[in-house]
Amino acid sequence: MAANPRNGRPYRRLCTAQRALLLPCWWCGKPIAYELTGLAAQRHPLAFTLDHLVPLSRGGDLTDPTNARSAHRRCNSARGNRTDAARQPVRSSRRW
Repeated sequence: MAANPRNGRPYRRLCTAQRALLLPCWWCGKPIAYELTGLAAQRHPLAFTLDHLVPLSRGGDLTDPTNARSAHRRCNSARGNRTDAARQPVRSSRRW
């Protein structure tokens, strides 16, 4: 069985570099709670997660910096594997 590539050094390095940019969520444009780390970040909907412009399920590269985007955990989950061309508001009816 192959190891999980998200546990590898290149992916972790990409996450660290993307997090250091302190960018807003590329999907909704709102600030990300970068101060959340550890278990809190794994569960909090506004925590940072690395999203991919071209979803991995559609051939996107896991460790390509040009495919990496900063996103809220909930935006990334709600987006699923939609591409930017099929962009629709993730939470048009939700309030922050």
